[in-house]
Amino acid sequence: MKNYFAIGFIFQATLAHADQRQIIQDTVQNHILPRYEALKETTTAFSETAKLDCLPVSEPLRTAFNEAFDDWIAVSHLRFGPSETDDRAFAIAFWPDPRGSTPKTLGRLLSAADGAGLNVEDYTDVSIAARGLYAMEFLLYDEALREVGEEDYRCSLIQTVAADIAESANAIADDWEVDFSETLLSPSGLFKNDQEVIQELFKALTLGFQFSSESRIGRPLADLDRPRPRRAESWRSGRSSRNIEVSMATMADLAERLSADSPDLQPRFADSFERAQTALTNLDDPIFRDIGDPVAWFKLKDVQTNLNQAWRLAEEELGPTLGVVAGFNALDGD
Repeated sequence: MKNYFAIGFIFQATLAHADQRQIIQDTVQNHILPRYEALKETTTAFSETAKLDCLPVSEPLRTAFNEAFDDWIAVSHLRFGPSETDDRAFAIAFWPDPRGSTPKTLGRLLSAADGAGLNVEDYTDVSIAARGLYAMEFLLYDEALREVGEEDYRCSLIQTVAADIAESANAIADDWEVDFSETLLSPSGLFKNDQEVIQELFKALTLGFQFSSESRIGRPLADLDRPRPRRAESWRSGRSSRNIEVSMATMADLAERLSADSPDLQPRFADSFERAQTALTNLDDPIFRDIGDPVAWFKLKDVQTNLNQAWRLAEEELGPTLGVVAGFNALDGD
């Protein structure tokens, strides 16, 4: 897997004294488009791997899955434009799932050997709970589901879900490359001016902070008297901590680009991210299994606290500098 923290949180301020247009161009060309292209490549590779080897315990299949998951996390904050067309983002990532809809729906498909699971065209009509990376995690890592249904059908279902993920990711990446990037670079319709584009990019930053703090960390953290490690994201595949790490690296990159005209903020962002990453490293618990121990619980809380410092810095200082506010985002149902 990629090392998202190989170069650390050293903000370079390469666009110091940049205007809004420069910030938008830099963010689109160097933050958004490369990440969607990476997602397109890794989800396609995952689908191709599934065609050749569909055993849930296959190491090549699981490796390809984790590479695709990394690249989804790296764009998961960009919940506008092509990712929202036809609910593509939800088709790739349906989580949290408080009612357990994903395993229930997959269980019904496996038990009935439902024909919808045999081809990707029909699968787009299946409940969104049975689509995407979180559904695939159940198919590859959940031992109970591995006992449901016939092996041949399970293989076909894995291949279909993988192809469905790749189709959604390809559609998003292609729309960004062909059309939507120009919507941000030359605003005149959906976005009337550069200020409205900056507003949308800033919303993406704050959404990333909110989702990691409240869902990726807050759900398992719950409270000291009753932590809930099984509510952690992707615990079956051992990715709970990894997802936070990748998300923080992505937020650090976006914060750096949006603060290009505020170099005084950049070292403060870097400090908060570095502290959060250090706390995550010190926790050394990939799925937060041990947070029933108060010492471990407070280590995870420390991750959240430092991440929240960066979030506050964005909302209270970066936003006003850019002339924008966080506003509603996809997590608010807007």
